[in-house]
Amino acid sequence: MKAFRPALVALVFCAPLLASGQWLWVDKEGKKVYSDRPPPSDIAADRILKQPGARGKSVDTAPAATTTTATAPAGVQVQPQGGKDKALEEKRKQAEAAEAEKRKAEEAKVAAIQADNCSRARKSKASFDSGMRISQVNSKGEREILDDNQRAVEVKRLEAVIARDCR
Repeated sequence: MKAFRPALVALVFCAPLLASGQWLWVDKEGKKVYSDRPPPSDIAADRILKQPGARGKSVDTAPAATTTTATAPAGVQVQPQGGKDKALEEKRKQAEAAEAEKRKAEEAKVAAIQADNCSRARKSKASFDSGMRISQVNSKGEREILDDNQRAVEVKRLEAVIARDCR
């Protein structure tokens, strides 16, 4: 009888621990998050690893009552870096590599355009500096010879292009 009472008291104190809800999901950075509250609505259903009453099985649908705050709700504990999902980490690395490659291609394209602008501006400025007559076609389609003021404006514009694109 004396051993029965402490066992009964221990069981009474452990019962709430068995009934408490525990959520487990993988966040956007690939970290496992443990919480007593459901995950935010932006977490996909396939990333929820455990929910109360599901016995560790994946959940088919996201819970209806979720929060959409940017910070973690009270009571959320984030597992350290060691608990990352390797597949998600690999996908993240591939996405970063693809983004870096895309950025390099875009920078190369911009550099090629600047080099072309530079060479064209230098050729045009050489024509203006030679002193020969320069003509342009106006909006009516007629050819006009540039006067000294128009030449000066065009030379200034070409110098600005050379300063910007010829590095």
